[in-house]
Parts: sequence; C-alpha cells; structure tokens
Amino acid sequence: MADSMLSLFNTYGFYVIEIVLKIMLIVVPLLLGVAYLTYAERKIMAFMQLRVGPQLCGPFGLLQPIADAVKLLHKEVIIPTVSSKFLFLLAPVITFGLSLAAWAVIPFNSTFVVADINVGLLYLFAISSLGVYGIIIAGWASNSKYALLGALRSAAQMVSYEVSIGFVLVTVILLSGSLNLKDIVLAQKDMWYCIPLFPMFVIFFISALAETNRTPFDLPEAESELVAGFHVEYSSLSFALFFLGEYANMILMSALCTILFLGGWLPPFNSTLLAFIPETFWFIFKICGLLFIFLWARATLPRFRFDQLMRLGWKVFLPFSLVWLVLTAAVVFIFDLRGIVE
Repeated sequence: MADSMLSLFNTYGFYVIEIVLKIMLIVVPLLLGVAYLTYAERKIMAFMQLRVGPQLCGPFGLLQPIADAVKLLHKEVIIPTVSSKFLFLLAPVITFGLSLAAWAVIPFNSTFVVADINVGLLYLFAISSLGVYGIIIAGWASNSKYALLGALRSAAQMVSYEVSIGFVLVTVILLSGSLNLKDIVLAQKDMWYCIPLFPMFVIFFISALAETNRTPFDLPEAESELVAGFHVEYSSLSFALFFLGEYANMILMSALCTILFLGGWLPPFNSTLLAFIPETFWFIFKICGLLFIFLWARATLPRFRFDQLMRLGWKVFLPFSLVWLVLTAAVVFIFDLRGIVE
C-alpha cells in the first residue's frame, strides 16, 4: 500500500506541485497588479486633471492600495434582511473567481502557461460569457429595484458586445488557423494582426471597455439613481471582490488584446538587438500600454446614454464585424493563407 502511494505521488505529486506553483506565480502578481492599477488610475487621472492624487499613505502615496484593502477588510459585511443570502454572497465569488480562472490559458512567454490547451481561445470566450451570471445573481439576490435595474443594464450591454467580440475572434482564428493562444502569437512573428485587422482591433478594444463596464460604457452606475448599479447593496469584502474582479478583467482583456493583435510576447521588430530583453517584459509592457488607454478613456470621454450604447453595439459593430469577417474569409481562401502557424 505504501509503495503504491509513493508511486502515485512520484507520478502525479510533482506535477500537482508544479501547477500550484504556476498558479501562485500568476495570482499573487495579478492581485498586486490589480491593487496598484487603482493607484495608477488615481495618479494618471490626477495628472490629466491638474490634481495631485494619493500622496499621504507612504512615499508618493504608494501604500494607498494597502490602506484601502485594510479598510475594506475591517468593514462590517451587511446583508439585506430580505435578500437571498446564499446567492447574495455567492455572486461576488463567481465574478472574482471567473476573472482568475481565465488566466489559466494565458501564455506569458513561449514557455510559461498553466494550461496550454488547443482550444484556449474558446475557453476564454466561454469564461467571459459566464461573467454575466455573477452580475445578474448579484442584482436579483439583493432584492433591490435599483440593484436589479443596474444588473439588467450591465447584462444587456455585456451580451450585446460579446457578439461583436465573437466575430473578431473568428477573424483571428481564420488568419492563424488555430484556437491555441501560443500558435496565435507565433503566427504574428512576421506581422502583428493589428495591421491587417486594424478595424477589428479597434472594435475589440472598444468592446472590451463595454465588457468590463468601464467609461464611457459604465451604464450600471447611472447618475439618475445615485447608486452604484448592481453592487449597491454590497459592502466590505463582498464589494471588494466585485472591485477586484472589474480591475482583473481590465488586465485580462488587455492581455487578450495583446495576444490577438499585438504579437503577445514578441518584440516590435524581429531584431537581434532586442533578443536580450525577456519575452515576459514585452508582454507586460503591451498590457500596461493598453491599460493606460483604459484610464485615459475614463478621464476624457463622457458617459454614453443607454440607447447610444445599444445602437453602437447592434447597428454599428455587429454588421461591420460581420462584413469584415466575410472579407477576411474570402481573402484567406483566395490567397490560401490558411495554416500560417505551420
């Protein structure tokens, strides 16, 4: 019995330990990145609006995210008496859990990925589609009319923009000939897809703003109700999970945009002069550049009306992405561009 257990550990134990270490190498920096993304957002918006931003907690205000975390953890968890308590507490866990689960297939370089599966892109699309459940459950379980209205608004815009995102993903699949994220990156070694698919790149990024409920598409936080949308009844740690989930999704969508259109970990030019720079640096650098545009949009653009948001998704992005998909398929077929990865 002992020999069989030892043999089983030798077979699977080290593999499990390796997976756990990889998960920790992703989750811990991601949580720190989420915390300091909030700091970066405050500082960048302050500079754009001629303000100072956080400056009291630590040098240059660098400890402000830590202070915010301590404050949220020490607040009382308030559960409405007429709410569905189990679902009320489950909703933020679903939202935050899905934002972490998606990172399982994200390749940070040519060698480091938790799960290098052949259908990684399909997995990511499925995970992003499930995110709407956490929002709907949160709005309904709160038993509050304002929370429910915010949840319905958020669900409507997420569903609307997921359709155009789906067409964008299909165009990338047509060019790369693969659903594997590593293969998609390697297929861009000669030319990043942001060049031949520039309109789809723009549609994807704008849809990412809507998918993450960011300005100018943060319709759940409408001024007319003077509340914070679907999470209006949440406080303390449960609110923090929604907060972390939103910013983790921003980083995730930036990473996905980097992989699909900006060559992932590949340097800007196939030059030997850039070979000494680690691949992960290029990946993180591109993500940071896209996150800066996320923050820039919040400081610059006014909020859309709900009818404008729906019109843009269904009457502009959907038909345009469908037409571009057909054109891409025709070009790939005529010039026999299938299987670029091989």
